[in-house]
Amino acid sequence: MHRIVSKKQLSEEVFRITVEAPFIAEARKPGQFVIVQRNSDYAERIPLTIADADPSRGTITLIFQTVGKSTHKLAELEEGDYIQNILGPLGRPTHIEKFGRVVCVGGGIGAAPMYPIAQGMKQAGNYLIVILGARTKELIIMEEEMRALADELIVVTDDGSYGRKALVTEPLKELCQASPRPDCVVAIGPPIMMKFCAETTRPFGIKTIVSLNTIMIDGTGMCGGCRVTVGGETKFVCVDGPEFDGHLVDFNNMMLRLSAYKEIEQKAHEECHLEMQLKEMKSTKGKGNP
Repeated sequence: MHRIVSKKQLSEEVFRITVEAPFIAEARKPGQFVIVQRNSDYAERIPLTIADADPSRGTITLIFQTVGKSTHKLAELEEGDYIQNILGPLGRPTHIEKFGRVVCVGGGIGAAPMYPIAQGMKQAGNYLIVILGARTKELIIMEEEMRALADELIVVTDDGSYGRKALVTEPLKELCQASPRPDCVVAIGPPIMMKFCAETTRPFGIKTIVSLNTIMIDGTGMCGGCRVTVGGETKFVCVDGPEFDGHLVDFNNMMLRLSAYKEIEQKAHEECHLEMQLKEMKSTKGKGNP
């Protein structure tokens, strides 16, 4: 059992929780993730990248977005509640070294798993440039933490409500065209974003790492649900990744597999929102409001 020691809502559908998990906090490295199971043997197992860890307190920080029923149920937990099972750390750690100039591109919720990687790259002596992007200002997360860490921070939004009105690939291309060029790019976010980040850096021959978040069940390579094609070979994200050479990933195939349960997720998402609205109405009515 793992106690939630703090919880914060970062946006309408994004939550940050800090959880007691001393062995994981001590062992984890940038890029690794955990499998979370809320409170039942029959509950869905959710893969979440470790956004931060504090070995002295024995805690790890997880940031997640409510997409389907399981993540909505996870978001209902409050400080003092318990998560039954957390398995990890899983996956291969990020390869950290002094590359020179490193650009970390975080799209939406991807800024969370990017944070420990950016920390590692900076501690290794790299000149660190961070690009944060989201659809709107409300969806930008981890800005304060990244600003304190980066040598340069670029914020973009699709609608121009905050920072620069652009997609993350626009400033990334400008950096690739500049002198000196980046020596390494790390991109984490929606698959379509990572795909186009890799296509942006490809003509310049810049090493590009992406972190994949595929459909995952056991997290040990046994089920095969997380398989992707990388360089023409089948890989399993949970044990061979989650990070791969972005220029070798077959993003089209991966996105096709990710869409398999899209309608089911959307239906569950809508049902959970309806349940929340009904609870709020009952709560309001119980307080004597008409």
